[in-house]
Amino acid sequence: MSASTPTTDSPRPTAADVNPKAERLCAYLRERAADGELYFKSKFIADDVGLSPKEIGALIVTLQESAADLTIERWSYTGATTWRVEPAN
Repeated sequence: MSASTPTTDSPRPTAADVNPKAERLCAYLRERAADGELYFKSKFIADDVGLSPKEIGALIVTLQESAADLTIERWSYTGATTWRVEPAN
């Protein structure tokens, strides 16, 4: 087998694996939701993760699909989207 041929033994990389910004956001969400649920608006955590609210909004949609250890759902919209995050069962 050549070095460029992918193997079926390796898990497919997720967005968080290949994007340092996504990994930073995912790590923040894991830590904050470790003891239960976390509700947040991007604009209120932007400084904590060093990203703009717009970057968070784009990344969170990607993380909904790729972060297998978190359940991420759009919770409500009042002036900005509120997201709900909890550890996956």
